[in-house]
Amino acid sequence: MHDPARAAPTAGWIHALDRVSAGAGRLVAWLTVGMVGVGVWNTLARWLGRGAGIDLASNGLIEAQWYAFSVVFLLGASDALRTNAHVRVDVLYGRASPRRRAWIDLVGTLLLGLPFCIALVVLSWPGAAESFAIGERSPDPGGLPRWPLRALVPVGFALLTLQAVSEGAKRAYELLRGPPGGDP
Repeated sequence: MHDPARAAPTAGWIHALDRVSAGAGRLVAWLTVGMVGVGVWNTLARWLGRGAGIDLASNGLIEAQWYAFSVVFLLGASDALRTNAHVRVDVLYGRASPRRRAWIDLVGTLLLGLPFCIALVVLSWPGAAESFAIGERSPDPGGLPRWPLRALVPVGFALLTLQAVSEGAKRAYELLRGPPGGDP
């Protein structure tokens, strides 16, 4: 795998994009702790409520748990890409030289990653805007507003787009400068 510290160009805008993704990653880490806490409470509330004969669970908390789960993936994807923690098919990649890996990453980013992310930003924006305009809420009693979650879809893919630009620039720089360690 590539070494981001050795392969990273010194361009300030690339570091700025990486910092945005790192910030999203820190936010997601804390949100994950909260999501687990809400999940534990939801489980205990159902169990204790059933034993006491009262309903301690709420639709709002149940929705908060799956909202948080959605936010973790939407906002965490850019940091996963930045730290190379994303899922990758290693059939060819794992055996490739650092230079070939850089090519695979660059071509994959340009032909698959960026078009996919940009398309999702463009396609999800109208639905998010409409959801905000009508103040969309959950249809369940005690449910949460839906528009903030719908708004995070284009935001999450915009963050992923920016990080893909950063990663593509790093791989292009690596290819222009030569692979780390002088491998062919």
